[in-house]
Amino acid sequence: MFCTSNGWRKRSDEEIRQWWVQCVNNVSDNYIRKGIEYRGRFIGYADLANIKDNTAEFGIAIGESALWGKGLGFFAGKSIIEYASSKDIQVLYAETHETNNRSRNLLGNLGFIEISRNGSEKYLGTETQLIQYKLSL
Repeated sequence: MFCTSNGWRKRSDEEIRQWWVQCVNNVSDNYIRKGIEYRGRFIGYADLANIKDNTAEFGIAIGESALWGKGLGFFAGKSIIEYASSKDIQVLYAETHETNNRSRNLLGNLGFIEISRNGSEKYLGTETQLIQYKLSL
């Protein structure tokens, strides 16, 4: 459900198991992924990636579209931001597609500010501008 809700190809149970084994066993100084749980179910994740010199890239995904717009991403985002702050990360960067209004609103509600519009890539089948954001903690 998570993959199809995000437009990704459906994975076999074995592919999913191998991916989770890698995620759980992957210890890295520059990458942290925290699962998002809601009502006893795994519904997504929040990331801090490319952690270096007190900066990191922020990422978040909630798979099931029926759960979008309920504030779950906001609370998960606040939680990973607090975690980043506790690890002496001072600046977070994020990127989203211009047409991904939910993501843009989430980043704005979390306090991120737009800093540039560089690059583009396909999003939902259409070439779309990428927008970069920054949050100083």
